[in-house]
Amino acid sequence: MTFDAVNNDGHHVTMDAYSSVGGENKAQRPKELLLSGLAGCTGMDVISILKKMKIIPAQFDIEVSADLTDNHPIIFSNIQVKYIFKGNNLPHSKIEKAVKLSQESFCGVTEILRQSATVGYQIINENLTE
Repeated sequence: MTFDAVNNDGHHVTMDAYSSVGGENKAQRPKELLLSGLAGCTGMDVISILKKMKIIPAQFDIEVSADLTDNHPIIFSNIQVKYIFKGNNLPHSKIEKAVKLSQESFCGVTEILRQSATVGYQIINENLTE
């Protein structure tokens, strides 16, 4: 149940299944990789936009959670993206603008997943000073 996917550039991603279904639980499951792809896509957008605004957080984390449907094929029904910013002088209005641009205009992974699930987000801005 362990698979190694290789793209045209030679980059590898390993996938596995839970032990309960015959895997060895050595890697993320395919659906988890979709959520990781979402976090990476929107995170790259947000940081790129913030750099152009001359805003650099000391730390930036993204947490993604999702609900699954009950019937097969089991897909995501609701996805929540939590953007967590830490640092000083992080203007909330600029952070909100960067996240909104990613969510509504730039992140193709968000748009793909939005075709079958509700995608929402939350911004947490710690040590905020404007």
